[in-house]
Amino acid sequence: MPRIYDKYPALTGKEPDERSRRYLTPTRILWDSRAEGAQIDNIDCLLLSRPEQINLGETNCCSLINTPGHPKASFLVDFGMELHGAARITVKSVRSPNKNRANIRIRFGESAMEAMTDLGVKNTTNDHANRDMIMNVGFYSAQETNESGFRFMRIDLLDEDATVILKSVNAVFIFRDIEYKGSFDCSDPLLNRIWDTAAYTAHLNMQEYLWDGIKRDRLVWIGDMHTEVMSILAAFGYNPVVPKSLDVAREDAPVTKDSIRWMNGNQSYSLWWIMLQYEWYMGTGDYHYLLEQKDYLTRLLGHLLTMVDENGVERMPYRFLDWPTRGNDVAEHAGQQALLKMALEQSAYLLDQLNEPELSAACKETADRMKKHLPPHGDSKAAGALLVLSGLADPKSTNDTLIALNGAHNYSTFQGYYILKAKAMAGDYQGAMDAIREYWGGMLKMGATTFWEDFDLNWMENAAPIDELVPEGKVDIHGDWGAHCYVKFRHSLCHGWASGPCPYLTHYVLGVQVLEPGCKKIRIEPHLCDLSYAKGTYPTPLGTITISHVKQADGTIHTEVKAPKGIVIEM
Repeated sequence: MPRIYDKYPALTGKEPDERSRRYLTPTRILWDSRAEGAQIDNIDCLLLSRPEQINLGETNCCSLINTPGHPKASFLVDFGMELHGAARITVKSVRSPNKNRANIRIRFGESAMEAMTDLGVKNTTNDHANRDMIMNVGFYSAQETNESGFRFMRIDLLDEDATVILKSVNAVFIFRDIEYKGSFDCSDPLLNRIWDTAAYTAHLNMQEYLWDGIKRDRLVWIGDMHTEVMSILAAFGYNPVVPKSLDVAREDAPVTKDSIRWMNGNQSYSLWWIMLQYEWYMGTGDYHYLLEQKDYLTRLLGHLLTMVDENGVERMPYRFLDWPTRGNDVAEHAGQQALLKMALEQSAYLLDQLNEPELSAACKETADRMKKHLPPHGDSKAAGALLVLSGLADPKSTNDTLIALNGAHNYSTFQGYYILKAKAMAGDYQGAMDAIREYWGGMLKMGATTFWEDFDLNWMENAAPIDELVPEGKVDIHGDWGAHCYVKFRHSLCHGWASGPCPYLTHYVLGVQVLEPGCKKIRIEPHLCDLSYAKGTYPTPLGTITISHVKQADGTIHTEVKAPKGIVIEM
Protein backbone atom coordinates (compact mmCIF):
# COMPACT_ATOMS: atom_id res chain seq x y z
CA MET A 1 0.00 0.00 0.00
CA PRO A 2 1.31 3.44 -0.83
CA ARG A 3 2.45 5.56 2.06
CA ILE A 4 0.36 8.64 2.78
CA TYR A 5 3.34 10.77 1.78
CA ASP A 6 2.98 9.42 -1.76
CA LYS A 7 -0.58 10.70 -1.86
CA TYR A 8 0.19 14.17 -0.51
CA PRO A 9 3.37 15.56 -2.09
CA ALA A 10 3.15 18.67 0.09
CA LEU A 11 4.16 16.51 3.05
CA THR A 12 7.59 16.08 1.51
CA GLY A 13 7.89 19.40 -0.26
CA LYS A 14 10.92 20.77 -2.06
CA GLU A 15 13.24 21.54 0.82
CA PRO A 16 12.61 21.72 4.58
CA ASP A 17 13.15 25.00 6.37
CA GLU A 18 15.87 24.34 8.93
CA ARG A 19 14.83 27.31 11.03
CA SER A 20 12.59 27.52 14.09
CA ARG A 21 9.83 29.96 15.09
CA ARG A 22 9.10 31.51 18.46
CA TYR A 23 6.57 34.14 19.42
CA LEU A 24 7.86 37.19 21.27
CA THR A 25 5.78 39.71 23.19
CA PRO A 26 6.73 43.41 23.18
CA THR A 27 8.69 44.54 26.22
CA ARG A 28 7.33 48.11 26.27
CA ILE A 29 5.09 50.62 24.56
CA LEU A 30 7.56 53.32 23.55
CA TRP A 31 5.01 55.79 22.14
CA ASP A 32 1.33 56.12 21.28
CA SER A 33 -0.89 58.85 19.85
CA ARG A 34 -3.20 59.35 22.84
CA ALA A 35 -1.34 62.53 23.80
CA GLU A 36 -2.36 63.93 20.41
CA GLY A 37 -6.04 63.18 21.07
CA ALA A 38 -6.35 59.68 19.60
CA GLN A 39 -8.43 57.03 21.34
CA ILE A 40 -6.65 53.83 22.40
CA ASP A 41 -8.00 51.72 25.23
CA ASN A 42 -6.17 49.11 27.33
CA ILE A 43 -2.92 49.30 25.34
CA ASP A 44 -0.87 47.70 28.13
CA CYS A 45 -2.55 44.33 27.49
CA LEU A 46 -0.31 44.05 24.43
CA LEU A 47 2.61 43.46 26.82
CA LEU A 48 1.01 40.28 28.20
CA SER A 49 2.34 36.89 27.12
CA ARG A 50 -0.72 34.85 26.13
CA PRO A 51 -1.60 31.96 23.80
CA GLU A 52 -1.54 32.93 20.13
CA GLN A 53 -4.93 31.37 19.41
CA ILE A 54 -7.78 33.89 19.16
CA ASN A 55 -10.89 32.78 21.07
CA LEU A 56 -14.52 33.84 20.89
CA GLY A 57 -14.58 34.98 24.49
CA GLU A 58 -11.50 37.25 24.45
CA THR A 59 -12.03 40.18 26.83
CA ASN A 60 -8.63 41.65 27.73
CA CYS A 61 -7.93 43.37 24.41
CA CYS A 62 -6.64 46.69 23.09
CA SER A 63 -9.07 48.95 21.20
CA LEU A 64 -7.90 51.25 18.40
CA ILE A 65 -10.73 53.70 17.70
CA ASN A 66 -10.73 56.22 14.86
CA THR A 67 -13.50 58.80 14.63
CA PRO A 68 -13.79 61.49 11.94
CA GLY A 69 -11.99 64.71 12.80
CA HIS A 70 -9.76 63.15 15.44
CA PRO A 71 -6.13 61.96 15.26
CA LYS A 72 -5.74 58.34 14.24
CA ALA A 73 -4.79 55.63 16.69
CA SER A 74 -1.17 54.52 16.44
CA PHE A 75 1.54 53.17 18.71
CA LEU A 76 5.17 52.00 18.76
CA VAL A 77 6.34 48.82 20.50
CA ASP A 78 9.83 47.65 21.41
CA PHE A 79 10.72 43.94 21.43
CA GLY A 80 13.80 44.62 23.53
CA MET A 81 16.45 43.47 21.07
CA GLU A 82 17.15 43.07 17.37
CA LEU A 83 15.51 40.00 15.89
CA HIS A 84 14.82 38.36 12.56
CA GLY A 85 11.32 37.35 11.64
CA ALA A 86 7.84 38.73 11.09
CA ALA A 87 4.99 40.41 12.93
CA ARG A 88 1.88 38.46 13.89
CA ILE A 89 -1.24 40.58 14.38
CA THR A 90 -4.14 38.87 16.17
CA VAL A 91 -7.51 40.63 15.79
CA LYS A 92 -10.68 39.91 17.75
CA SER A 93 -13.07 42.20 15.92
CA VAL A 94 -13.39 45.06 13.44
CA ARG A 95 -16.07 47.70 13.07
CA SER A 96 -16.02 49.79 9.92
CA PRO A 97 -18.25 50.85 7.01
CA ASN A 98 -16.13 48.63 4.75
CA LYS A 99 -17.85 45.29 5.52
CA ASN A 100 -16.10 45.21 8.88
CA ARG A 101 -12.67 45.18 7.32
CA ALA A 102 -9.98 47.71 8.22
CA ASN A 103 -6.53 48.73 7.04
CA ILE A 104 -3.60 48.95 9.40
CA ARG A 105 -0.15 50.18 8.55
CA ILE A 106 2.87 48.30 9.93
CA ARG A 107 6.35 49.78 10.02
CA PHE A 108 9.48 47.97 11.19
CA GLY A 109 12.59 49.66 12.48
CA GLU A 110 16.01 48.56 13.63
CA SER A 111 15.91 51.85 15.52
CA ALA A 112 12.92 53.54 17.11
CA MET A 113 13.16 56.46 14.71
CA GLU A 114 13.28 54.22 11.63
CA ALA A 115 9.93 52.71 12.65
CA MET A 116 8.49 56.23 13.01
CA THR A 117 9.63 57.41 9.57
CA ASP A 118 7.78 57.42 6.25
CA LEU A 119 9.18 55.74 3.15
CA GLY A 120 11.63 57.97 1.32
CA VAL A 121 12.35 60.19 4.30
CA LYS A 122 15.99 59.95 5.38
CA ASN A 123 16.51 57.16 2.85
CA THR A 124 13.99 54.73 4.34
CA THR A 125 13.27 51.98 1.81
CA ASN A 126 11.51 48.69 1.26
CA ASP A 127 14.64 47.31 -0.40
CA HIS A 128 15.18 43.53 -0.09
CA ALA A 129 12.35 43.16 2.46
CA ASN A 130 9.30 45.33 3.07
CA ARG A 131 9.53 47.37 6.26
CA ASP A 132 6.49 49.60 5.61
CA MET A 133 3.27 47.88 4.54
CA ILE A 134 -0.53 48.01 4.73
CA MET A 135 -2.48 45.00 5.96
CA ASN A 136 -6.23 44.52 5.60
CA VAL A 137 -7.64 42.76 8.67
CA GLY A 138 -10.95 41.23 9.73
CA PHE A 139 -12.53 39.69 12.82
CA TYR A 140 -11.19 36.60 14.60
CA SER A 141 -8.06 36.57 12.48
CA ALA A 142 -4.31 36.22 12.76
CA GLN A 143 -2.03 37.44 10.00
CA GLU A 144 1.70 37.70 9.52
CA THR A 145 3.96 40.05 7.61
CA ASN A 146 6.97 39.19 5.49
CA GLU A 147 10.28 38.53 7.23
CA SER A 148 12.80 41.26 7.99
CA GLY A 149 15.23 42.42 10.65
CA PHE A 150 13.81 44.73 13.30
CA ARG A 151 13.47 45.61 16.96
CA PHE A 152 10.68 48.18 16.84
CA MET A 153 7.24 48.11 15.22
CA ARG A 154 4.73 50.89 14.71
CA ILE A 155 1.05 50.20 13.97
CA ASP A 156 -1.44 52.79 12.65
CA LEU A 157 -5.17 52.30 12.12
CA LEU A 158 -5.65 54.01 8.76
CA ASP A 159 -9.42 54.03 8.19
CA GLU A 160 -11.17 57.28 9.08
CA ASP A 161 -14.14 55.71 10.89
CA ALA A 162 -13.18 52.31 12.28
CA THR A 163 -12.43 50.31 15.38
CA VAL A 164 -10.01 47.40 15.58
CA ILE A 165 -9.85 45.24 18.71
CA LEU A 166 -6.39 43.68 19.04
CA LYS A 167 -5.52 40.68 21.17
CA SER A 168 -1.79 40.78 20.42
CA VAL A 169 0.92 42.32 18.25
CA ASN A 170 3.76 39.86 18.62
CA ALA A 171 6.96 39.15 16.77
CA VAL A 172 7.66 35.79 15.14
CA PHE A 173 11.32 35.15 15.85
CA ILE A 174 12.73 33.02 13.01
CA PHE A 175 16.19 31.59 13.62
CA ARG A 176 18.36 28.49 13.69
CA ASP A 177 17.79 26.93 17.09
CA ILE A 178 21.36 25.84 17.74
CA GLU A 179 23.52 25.51 20.83
CA TYR A 180 26.11 28.12 21.73
CA LYS A 181 28.88 25.57 22.24
CA GLY A 182 31.51 28.28 22.38
CA SER A 183 31.64 30.80 25.19
CA PHE A 184 33.74 33.62 26.62
CA ASP A 185 33.70 35.00 30.14
CA CYS A 186 36.22 37.33 31.74
CA SER A 187 36.58 39.87 34.55
CA ASP A 188 35.31 42.72 32.32
CA PRO A 189 31.50 42.60 31.89
CA LEU A 190 31.75 44.91 28.86
CA LEU A 191 33.95 42.46 26.95
CA ASN A 192 31.58 39.63 27.87
CA ARG A 193 28.66 41.62 26.52
CA ILE A 194 30.58 42.44 23.35
CA TRP A 195 31.43 38.75 22.71
CA ASP A 196 27.80 37.77 23.27
CA THR A 197 26.52 40.55 20.99
CA ALA A 198 28.99 39.64 18.25
CA ALA A 199 28.02 35.96 18.40
CA TYR A 200 24.32 36.87 18.35
CA THR A 201 24.91 39.15 15.35
CA ALA A 202 26.39 36.25 13.40
CA HIS A 203 23.64 33.92 14.65
CA LEU A 204 20.81 36.12 13.37
CA ASN A 205 22.36 36.10 9.90
CA MET A 206 22.39 32.28 9.84
CA GLN A 207 19.04 32.03 8.08
CA GLU A 208 18.25 29.73 5.14
CA TYR A 209 21.67 30.86 3.94
CA LEU A 210 24.37 32.91 5.64
CA TRP A 211 23.46 36.53 4.93
CA ASP A 212 25.26 39.82 5.27
CA GLY A 213 22.38 41.52 7.07
CA ILE A 214 18.86 40.54 8.10
CA LYS A 215 17.22 43.82 7.03
CA ARG A 216 19.32 44.22 3.93
CA ASP A 217 20.78 42.90 1.79
CA ARG A 218 19.69 39.39 2.89
CA LEU A 219 22.20 38.06 0.36
CA VAL A 220 25.21 35.76 0.41
CA TRP A 221 28.16 38.16 0.20
CA ILE A 222 31.35 36.10 0.34
CA GLY A 223 33.58 38.85 1.75
CA ASP A 224 31.15 39.42 4.61
CA MET A 225 31.15 35.69 5.29
CA HIS A 226 34.80 35.50 6.32
CA THR A 227 34.35 37.22 9.67
CA GLU A 228 30.95 35.56 10.09
CA VAL A 229 32.43 32.09 9.61
CA MET A 230 35.20 32.81 12.10
CA SER A 231 32.48 33.82 14.56
CA ILE A 232 30.44 30.70 13.79
CA LEU A 233 33.44 28.44 14.36
CA ALA A 234 34.10 30.17 17.71
CA ALA A 235 30.49 30.23 18.93
CA PHE A 236 28.82 27.20 17.34
CA GLY A 237 31.33 25.01 15.54
CA TYR A 238 30.21 23.22 12.39
CA ASN A 239 26.92 24.36 10.90
CA PRO A 240 25.58 23.33 7.46
CA VAL A 241 24.64 26.92 6.59
CA VAL A 242 28.32 27.62 5.88
CA PRO A 243 29.06 25.04 3.14
CA LYS A 244 25.56 25.57 1.76
CA SER A 245 26.28 29.28 1.34
CA LEU A 246 29.80 28.81 0.03
CA ASP A 247 28.41 26.48 -2.62
CA VAL A 248 25.55 28.74 -3.71
CA ALA A 249 28.06 31.55 -4.22
CA ARG A 250 30.33 29.23 -6.19
CA GLU A 251 27.49 28.10 -8.46
CA ASP A 252 26.58 31.73 -9.11
CA ALA A 253 30.13 32.49 -10.27
CA PRO A 254 31.10 29.97 -12.97
CA VAL A 255 34.76 29.71 -13.99
CA THR A 256 36.16 28.06 -17.11
CA LYS A 257 39.64 28.06 -18.56
CA ASP A 258 38.81 31.05 -20.73
CA SER A 259 36.21 32.99 -18.75
CA ILE A 260 35.37 33.91 -15.20
CA ARG A 261 32.48 35.44 -13.35
CA TRP A 262 33.80 36.84 -10.10
CA MET A 263 31.92 36.12 -6.89
CA ASN A 264 29.39 38.86 -6.21
CA GLY A 265 30.90 40.60 -9.25
CA ASN A 266 33.99 41.37 -7.20
CA GLN A 267 37.52 40.00 -7.64
CA SER A 268 38.43 40.36 -3.98
CA TYR A 269 35.37 38.33 -2.97
CA SER A 270 36.68 35.38 -4.97
CA LEU A 271 39.84 35.73 -2.87
CA TRP A 272 37.77 35.69 0.30
CA TRP A 273 36.13 32.46 -0.95
CA ILE A 274 39.54 30.79 -1.08
CA MET A 275 40.41 32.01 2.40
CA LEU A 276 37.06 30.76 3.66
CA GLN A 277 37.81 27.31 2.28
CA TYR A 278 41.08 27.36 4.21
CA GLU A 279 39.50 28.44 7.50
CA TRP A 280 36.62 25.98 7.12
CA TYR A 281 39.02 23.11 6.47
CA MET A 282 41.19 24.05 9.45
CA GLY A 283 38.13 24.37 11.68
CA THR A 284 36.23 21.27 10.58
CA GLY A 285 38.77 18.98 8.92
CA ASP A 286 36.12 18.10 6.34
CA TYR A 287 38.35 16.68 3.60
CA HIS A 288 35.43 15.38 1.55
CA TYR A 289 34.01 18.89 1.30
CA LEU A 290 37.43 20.30 0.39
CA LEU A 291 37.77 17.68 -2.34
CA GLU A 292 34.46 18.84 -3.83
CA GLN A 293 36.00 22.31 -4.29
CA LYS A 294 39.11 21.06 -6.08
CA ASP A 295 38.03 21.58 -9.69
CA TYR A 296 36.62 25.05 -9.07
CA LEU A 297 39.65 26.10 -7.04
CA THR A 298 42.09 25.00 -9.72
CA ARG A 299 40.16 26.81 -12.46
CA LEU A 300 39.97 29.96 -10.34
CA LEU A 301 43.70 29.86 -9.66
CA GLY A 302 44.34 29.55 -13.38
CA HIS A 303 43.06 33.11 -13.67
CA LEU A 304 44.51 34.52 -10.46
CA LEU A 305 48.05 33.39 -11.25
CA THR A 306 48.02 35.55 -14.38
CA MET A 307 47.21 38.68 -12.36
CA VAL A 308 50.63 39.20 -10.78
CA ASP A 309 53.32 40.78 -12.95
CA GLU A 310 57.04 40.00 -13.01
CA ASN A 311 57.65 42.56 -10.26
CA GLY A 312 55.16 40.92 -7.91
CA VAL A 313 52.47 43.58 -8.35
CA GLU A 314 48.82 42.53 -8.42
CA ARG A 315 47.11 43.57 -11.65
CA MET A 316 43.49 42.76 -10.88
CA PRO A 317 41.04 44.81 -12.95
CA TYR A 318 38.68 45.80 -10.09
CA ARG A 319 39.49 46.43 -6.45
CA PHE A 320 37.28 46.54 -3.38
CA LEU A 321 38.54 46.50 0.19
CA ASP A 322 35.63 47.92 2.16
CA TRP A 323 33.26 50.87 1.88
CA PRO A 324 35.25 53.41 3.94
CA THR A 325 38.23 52.99 1.57
CA ARG A 326 36.21 53.52 -1.63
CA GLY A 327 37.94 56.16 -3.72
CA ASN A 328 41.29 55.62 -1.99
CA ASP A 329 43.05 53.90 -4.87
CA VAL A 330 46.31 53.55 -2.94
CA ALA A 331 44.63 51.76 -0.04
CA GLU A 332 42.56 49.53 -2.33
CA HIS A 333 45.65 48.41 -4.23
CA ALA A 334 47.46 47.69 -0.95
CA GLY A 335 44.51 45.67 0.32
CA GLN A 336 44.22 43.72 -2.92
CA GLN A 337 47.96 42.99 -2.93
CA ALA A 338 47.68 41.60 0.59
CA LEU A 339 44.49 39.60 -0.05
CA LEU A 340 45.85 38.00 -3.22
CA LYS A 341 49.10 37.01 -1.52
CA MET A 342 47.24 35.44 1.41
CA ALA A 343 44.81 33.65 -0.92
CA LEU A 344 47.68 32.17 -2.93
CA GLU A 345 49.50 31.00 0.19
CA GLN A 346 46.39 29.39 1.60
CA SER A 347 45.64 27.85 -1.80
CA ALA A 348 49.09 26.28 -1.76
CA TYR A 349 48.33 24.68 1.59
CA LEU A 350 44.99 23.33 0.38
CA LEU A 351 46.54 22.04 -2.83
CA ASP A 352 49.16 20.18 -0.83
CA GLN A 353 46.31 18.52 1.05
CA LEU A 354 44.70 17.70 -2.32
CA ASN A 355 47.93 16.24 -3.73
CA GLU A 356 48.35 18.88 -6.44
CA PRO A 357 52.08 19.67 -6.09
CA GLU A 358 52.58 21.52 -9.39
CA LEU A 359 49.80 24.03 -8.88
CA SER A 360 50.77 24.40 -5.23
CA ALA A 361 54.32 25.26 -6.27
CA ALA A 362 53.03 27.86 -8.74
CA CYS A 363 50.99 29.50 -5.97
CA LYS A 364 53.99 29.54 -3.64
CA GLU A 365 56.27 31.01 -6.31
CA THR A 366 53.80 33.75 -7.16
CA ALA A 367 53.19 34.59 -3.51
CA ASP A 368 56.95 34.76 -2.93
CA ARG A 369 57.29 37.09 -5.92
CA MET A 370 54.70 39.39 -4.38
CA LYS A 371 57.06 40.01 -1.45
CA LYS A 372 59.05 42.26 -3.78
CA HIS A 373 56.27 44.83 -3.78
CA LEU A 374 55.23 46.57 -0.56
CA PRO A 375 52.65 49.17 -1.58
CA PRO A 376 51.89 52.21 0.59
CA HIS A 377 48.82 51.85 2.79
CA GLY A 378 47.22 55.15 1.82
CA ASP A 379 46.73 56.09 5.49
CA SER A 380 44.12 53.34 5.76
CA LYS A 381 44.18 51.24 8.93
CA ALA A 382 42.36 48.48 7.06
CA ALA A 383 44.92 48.37 4.26
CA GLY A 384 47.80 48.57 6.71
CA ALA A 385 46.35 45.70 8.74
CA LEU A 386 46.01 43.43 5.70
CA LEU A 387 49.58 44.22 4.67
CA VAL A 388 50.66 43.09 8.14
CA LEU A 389 48.58 39.90 8.03
CA SER A 390 49.99 39.03 4.62
CA GLY A 391 53.55 39.34 5.86
CA LEU A 392 54.32 42.26 3.55
CA ALA A 393 54.50 44.97 6.21
CA ASP A 394 56.26 45.00 9.57
CA PRO A 395 53.67 44.57 12.34
CA LYS A 396 55.21 46.81 15.00
CA SER A 397 56.12 49.76 12.81
CA THR A 398 52.74 49.64 11.03
CA ASN A 399 50.93 49.58 14.35
CA ASP A 400 53.05 52.37 15.83
CA THR A 401 52.81 54.70 12.85
CA LEU A 402 49.27 53.98 11.65
CA ILE A 403 46.96 51.52 13.38
CA ALA A 404 47.49 52.61 16.99
CA LEU A 405 47.08 56.31 16.22
CA ASN A 406 43.94 57.95 17.61
CA GLY A 407 42.56 54.79 19.18
CA ALA A 408 39.67 53.13 17.34
CA HIS A 409 38.99 56.10 15.10
CA ASN A 410 39.09 55.22 11.38
CA TYR A 411 38.10 51.61 12.01
CA SER A 412 35.38 49.90 9.99
CA THR A 413 33.12 47.13 11.19
CA PHE A 414 34.11 44.87 8.26
CA GLN A 415 37.87 45.31 8.54
CA GLY A 416 37.86 45.77 12.31
CA TYR A 417 38.58 42.09 12.93
CA TYR A 418 41.68 42.18 10.75
CA ILE A 419 42.85 45.43 12.36
CA LEU A 420 42.62 43.72 15.75
CA LYS A 421 44.60 40.73 14.45
CA ALA A 422 47.30 43.04 13.09
CA LYS A 423 47.58 44.71 16.49
CA ALA A 424 47.99 41.27 18.05
CA MET A 425 50.77 40.46 15.58
CA ALA A 426 52.49 43.66 16.74
CA GLY A 427 52.21 42.52 20.34
CA ASP A 428 49.74 45.30 21.11
CA TYR A 429 47.20 43.05 22.81
CA GLN A 430 46.21 45.72 25.31
CA GLY A 431 45.63 48.20 22.50
CA ALA A 432 43.40 45.71 20.70
CA MET A 433 41.38 45.10 23.87
CA ASP A 434 40.99 48.84 24.42
CA ALA A 435 39.87 49.28 20.79
CA ILE A 436 37.18 46.62 21.25
CA ARG A 437 35.88 48.45 24.30
CA GLU A 438 35.96 51.81 22.53
CA TYR A 439 34.60 50.85 19.10
CA TRP A 440 32.18 47.95 19.61
CA GLY A 441 31.44 49.22 23.11
CA GLY A 442 30.52 52.53 21.49
CA MET A 443 27.74 50.83 19.55
CA LEU A 444 26.43 49.31 22.77
CA LYS A 445 26.38 52.78 24.35
CA MET A 446 24.18 53.85 21.44
CA GLY A 447 21.63 51.14 22.28
CA ALA A 448 22.85 48.41 19.93
CA THR A 449 21.89 44.80 20.60
CA THR A 450 23.65 43.67 17.41
CA PHE A 451 26.61 45.21 15.60
CA TRP A 452 26.23 47.47 12.60
CA GLU A 453 27.13 47.60 8.91
CA ASP A 454 29.45 50.50 9.70
CA PHE A 455 30.24 52.74 12.63
CA ASP A 456 32.35 55.82 13.24
CA LEU A 457 33.17 57.02 16.73
CA ASN A 458 32.52 60.59 15.59
CA TRP A 459 28.85 59.70 15.05
CA MET A 460 28.38 59.47 18.81
CA GLU A 461 28.80 63.19 19.40
CA ASN A 462 25.50 64.63 20.71
CA ALA A 463 23.68 61.53 19.45
CA ALA A 464 20.62 59.90 20.99
CA PRO A 465 20.67 56.09 21.28
CA ILE A 466 18.69 54.00 18.80
CA ASP A 467 16.26 52.76 21.45
CA GLU A 468 14.63 56.13 22.11
CA LEU A 469 12.83 58.79 20.11
CA VAL A 470 15.33 61.50 19.28
CA PRO A 471 14.59 64.69 21.21
CA GLU A 472 15.00 68.13 19.70
CA GLY A 473 18.62 69.22 19.66
CA LYS A 474 20.01 65.68 19.49
CA VAL A 475 21.52 63.83 16.53
CA ASP A 476 19.79 60.71 15.17
CA ILE A 477 22.74 58.31 14.89
CA HIS A 478 20.74 56.06 12.55
CA GLY A 479 18.85 58.62 10.50
CA ASP A 480 21.55 61.29 10.19
CA TRP A 481 24.69 59.28 9.44
CA GLY A 482 25.88 56.51 7.11
CA ALA A 483 27.54 56.60 3.69
CA HIS A 484 27.81 54.81 0.35
CA CYS A 485 25.02 52.20 0.07
CA TYR A 486 24.01 52.56 3.72
CA VAL A 487 23.05 56.22 4.00
CA LYS A 488 20.79 57.05 6.96
CA PHE A 489 17.93 54.61 7.61
CA ARG A 490 19.05 52.24 4.85
CA HIS A 491 21.97 51.45 7.16
CA SER A 492 21.83 47.87 8.45
CA LEU A 493 22.12 47.58 12.23
CA CYS A 494 22.70 43.81 12.21
CA HIS A 495 25.58 42.99 9.89
CA GLY A 496 27.54 39.77 10.22
CA TRP A 497 30.86 41.23 9.14
CA ALA A 498 30.82 43.32 12.34
CA SER A 499 31.09 40.24 14.57
CA GLY A 500 34.91 40.26 14.74
CA PRO A 501 35.28 40.58 18.54
CA CYS A 502 33.81 37.10 18.94
CA PRO A 503 36.66 35.23 17.20
CA TYR A 504 39.26 37.77 18.30
CA LEU A 505 38.54 37.39 22.02
CA THR A 506 38.40 33.61 21.61
CA HIS A 507 41.65 33.33 19.69
CA TYR A 508 43.78 36.05 21.26
CA VAL A 509 42.49 36.49 24.83
CA LEU A 510 41.31 32.96 25.55
CA GLY A 511 44.22 32.00 23.32
CA VAL A 512 42.83 29.26 21.07
CA GLN A 513 45.06 28.84 18.01
CA VAL A 514 44.14 26.03 15.59
CA LEU A 515 47.31 24.43 14.23
CA GLU A 516 46.03 21.41 12.30
CA PRO A 517 42.89 20.66 10.25
CA GLY A 518 39.91 19.60 12.30
CA CYS A 519 41.37 21.21 15.44
CA LYS A 520 43.46 18.08 16.03
CA LYS A 521 46.28 20.22 17.37
CA ILE A 522 45.64 23.46 19.23
CA ARG A 523 47.97 25.92 20.90
CA ILE A 524 46.67 27.76 23.97
CA GLU A 525 48.33 31.16 24.19
CA PRO A 526 46.33 33.62 26.33
CA HIS A 527 46.79 37.38 26.56
CA LEU A 528 44.83 38.62 29.56
CA CYS A 529 46.26 42.16 29.55
CA ASP A 530 44.34 44.04 32.28
CA LEU A 531 41.95 41.14 32.99
CA SER A 532 42.18 39.09 36.18
CA TYR A 533 40.71 35.99 34.52
CA ALA A 534 39.33 34.66 31.26
CA LYS A 535 37.56 31.38 30.72
CA GLY A 536 35.41 29.79 28.08
CA THR A 537 34.79 26.95 25.70
CA TYR A 538 35.71 26.23 22.09
CA PRO A 539 33.81 23.76 19.87
CA THR A 540 35.74 21.29 17.72
CA PRO A 541 34.71 18.30 15.58
CA LEU A 542 35.94 16.05 18.41
CA GLY A 543 34.07 17.84 21.18
CA THR A 544 34.27 21.01 23.22
CA ILE A 545 37.46 22.30 24.83
CA THR A 546 37.14 23.99 28.24
CA ILE A 547 39.72 26.64 29.12
CA SER A 548 40.41 28.72 32.24
CA HIS A 549 43.10 31.35 32.83
CA VAL A 550 43.53 33.06 36.20
CA LYS A 551 46.10 35.78 36.82
CA GLN A 552 48.15 35.16 39.95
CA ALA A 553 49.46 37.74 42.43
CA ASP A 554 52.88 37.73 40.74
CA GLY A 555 51.33 38.37 37.30
CA THR A 556 51.74 34.83 36.00
CA ILE A 557 48.78 33.00 34.50
CA HIS A 558 47.47 29.72 35.86
CA THR A 559 45.86 27.80 33.00
CA GLU A 560 43.64 24.74 33.02
CA VAL A 561 42.54 23.04 29.80
CA LYS A 562 40.20 20.09 29.34
CA ALA A 563 40.23 18.74 25.81
CA PRO A 564 38.44 15.79 24.18
CA LYS A 565 40.40 12.70 23.29
CA GLY A 566 42.21 13.06 19.98
CA ILE A 567 43.17 16.73 20.39
CA VAL A 568 46.78 17.60 21.12
CA ILE A 569 47.09 20.72 23.29
CA GLU A 570 50.26 22.76 23.00
CA MET A 571 50.94 25.33 25.72
